[in-house]
Amino acid sequence: MVSLTFARIAGKIPSQELISSGEKVGLIHQVSVVASNVPAIFVFGDSIFDAGNNHFNRNCTAQADFPPYGSSFFHHPTGRFTNGRTVADFTSEFIGIPLQKPYLEVQFEIVNGTRENYPTNGINFASAGSGVLRETNNDSGVTPIQVQLQQFQTLVEQNHIDKKLVKNSLFFLESGSNDIFNYFFPFDTPTLNPDAYVQSMLKEVGNFMDTIYKLGGRRIAVFALGPVGCVPARTLLPGAPVTKCYGKMNKMVKNYNMGLENIVKGLGVKYPGAVGVFGAVYKTVQIFRADPKRYGFADVDSACCGYGTLGGELQCGKEDRILKLTSLPKSFGRIRSGLILLFGLEGKFIPRPFAASV
Repeated sequence: MVSLTFARIAGKIPSQELISSGEKVGLIHQVSVVASNVPAIFVFGDSIFDAGNNHFNRNCTAQADFPPYGSSFFHHPTGRFTNGRTVADFTSEFIGIPLQKPYLEVQFEIVNGTRENYPTNGINFASAGSGVLRETNNDSGVTPIQVQLQQFQTLVEQNHIDKKLVKNSLFFLESGSNDIFNYFFPFDTPTLNPDAYVQSMLKEVGNFMDTIYKLGGRRIAVFALGPVGCVPARTLLPGAPVTKCYGKMNKMVKNYNMGLENIVKGLGVKYPGAVGVFGAVYKTVQIFRADPKRYGFADVDSACCGYGTLGGELQCGKEDRILKLTSLPKSFGRIRSGLILLFGLEGKFIPRPFAASV
């Protein structure tokens, strides 16, 4: 997991660094942030943050509304792509506010009359499978960052969210893994070289920051990507190694992360009054990978569920489909392999088989 030193964005200490840790919300004893300083969190991104928006989107094929998702904390699937909570959940608990509801769930409640007003503790707009580029996995029905931002903007402009609340709230952004993974996908031939592609991603992040600031947001946490080239699903890609991480992919990730960090470093200069922190996710994950036993991990190469090489060929919770397929005659082998690919990707979003949490 990743923990934040929120003291600076809550007006406590002059630090620009986000502190990373693998112990739930590590180092939180060093920071005292009361709920009155941070009344709400508005969350944008992909499956790292999605709290159930895809579940309420009938046209979306990227889903986690079945076991084992949600098994260890909520004890039922919530639409989160983890067995437990997300970083946004841990942070909300830490500062003492309720967990943010998915935007689409809130909209559903307002339409059916079970809710009158929008939450004052923030809203989660994240959509698993989405990217910072609008076209990423758009055939899967995911909600891209641009649309997530428009959803928030509409609420602010229609006065459904108080502008003072916006000013004092935290804004979380984590996105880009699916964009980079898709760059290597065999069905889509890139029109840009890797550096130009990363720059196009960073341009969209810059546009996101511009809009958040114009709408009144002043406290922004931008999370780096983890080593996407190490995810088990890389084995689905032509030319990707099995016994080590995909170096070409991780190189793009590092370049993108460097660009994100530079955006955060320049935040206070470009946007007077704004404060930003950078989530050093890549560095944290690599620390775990270098010495897994020290942090309680037995295997940092394979997924803890799923199917196929490294468990990356099929999404967790769908293994029963393999049981049916393996009973077919051997002559159906090629069909079976194709079905694994189809069911595992469901529109080419990264089938992160399982994100363990508590």
